Amino acid sequence: MSTAKDPEQIRREIEATREQLGDTVEALAAKADVKALAHEKIERAKASLARPAVLGPVIVGVAALVAWRLIRR
Repeated sequence: MSTAKDPEQIRREIEATREQLGDTVEALAAKADVKALAHEKIERAKASLARPAVLGPVIVGVAALVAWRLIRR
C-alpha cells in the first residue's frame, strides 16, 4: 500500500492549514487588542448606566398616573 499523496491533495491541505492559521492569528490579535477591549468595556458600562436614567422617569410617570387615578376616584 502506498501512502503517497498527490500534489493537488497536498495543495488543498496547505490551503486549509493557511486558513486555519489565519483565523487563529486573527482571534489572537483581537484578544491582544487591549485598547479595543477597554473601549468595549467602557461602552458596555455606559449602556448599563443609561438604563436606570431612562427607567427613573418612566417609574415616576407611572406613579404619577396611578396617584392621579386614585385621586379622581
